[in-house]
Amino acid sequence: MIRETVTYRPSCDHYDVVVAGGGPAGCAAALTLTRAGRTVLLVDSTTGPPKTGEALVPVARLLLHDLQVADTVLAAGHLPSHGNHSAWGSPVLHTVDFIRDPYGHGWHLDRPLFDRTLRTAAGAAGAEVVEHTTVRRPVRCRDGTWHLTLRAAHAAPRPVTCRWIVDATGRRAAIAVTSGARRRVEDRLTAHHLTLDALPGATDGHSLVESAPDGWWYTTLLPSRRRLLSYFTDPDLFTPTDFRRRLLATRYVAPTAHPHGLGDLGPLRRAPAQSSHLDRVHGDGWIAAGDAAVAFDPLSSQGILTALYTGLGAAQAIDAHLRGTSDALDAYTAQITAALAAYRQGHRMVHAQETRWLDHPFWSRRQGRADTRGAHQQRLRA
Repeated sequence: MIRETVTYRPSCDHYDVVVAGGGPAGCAAALTLTRAGRTVLLVDSTTGPPKTGEALVPVARLLLHDLQVADTVLAAGHLPSHGNHSAWGSPVLHTVDFIRDPYGHGWHLDRPLFDRTLRTAAGAAGAEVVEHTTVRRPVRCRDGTWHLTLRAAHAAPRPVTCRWIVDATGRRAAIAVTSGARRRVEDRLTAHHLTLDALPGATDGHSLVESAPDGWWYTTLLPSRRRLLSYFTDPDLFTPTDFRRRLLATRYVAPTAHPHGLGDLGPLRRAPAQSSHLDRVHGDGWIAAGDAAVAFDPLSSQGILTALYTGLGAAQAIDAHLRGTSDALDAYTAQITAALAAYRQGHRMVHAQETRWLDHPFWSRRQGRADTRGAHQQRLRA
């Protein structure tokens, strides 16, 4: 099927800012810069499999209000999230409900719809938006501008120039890495996931997390009433043939998933889920936001919240810098550093709560203990 480049307003050749990446971070940056009076080109590649099973925590409502899009992007198509069940640190199931949360309930997102609605909002605010397009060959020139080439299927390459680039290209941080930044990866966590058949009439508004000897499980009902099953572990501790056996060994995840059918589970998809960050989040004419800047373990449930927060912050830093505020970029670095430090502390505390399998590599690696992989593998072979 031929995909056309979608444009929301007439194009021009020069922009104050080009935002590479049309996810939540890129859209937050584009919305903020456009409303600050900057000319913005938002470029979304729309590549790879669609993301599923992403949750938005209640406090994110504040950021969406700040971006003036809360009523638009949450109007319809998403499933309310009323809390979380977890069996972590013990076999007992605990529940956290959002009924007392001052910001109301959260959401289990239809992620493609969420992103499309954000891009449409950016276009309505005045940004030019192009989809199914990639930013290629960024060159920083002596006059302080970037020269870029936009490439889309079935269209001629389009040269553009800009003063700044926001790198919102996700964990690969394509612009930042090309510009000399380095990615610091803190672990090897990988998600193995699949989607079960729809269960008409299902209304479960709670997600479920269950720890296991060599990782942890996550399941939630999607807006389509299908169910997402995800297993998180390190690559050397898992093969796809292990999935069913480990699933059936769970106390809570398997019974929750069973009504959707556990016959033919179909092929597993795999996605990186490790904690990582750039060694610097801005440079000469570029700034990183979202997963490009800092990516968190999905257990934190902070991925989209952090994307919106850093997209907004990166845009404010660019605008303030262009207006002559000398420390605006350093202030953004400080924001990212503080967020990363808070995440690391929380990450350590949460994993320290699980003490049942301290001799297993997955848990020993996350609690600063010696890697017992060799002994564990011998036990598996026995």
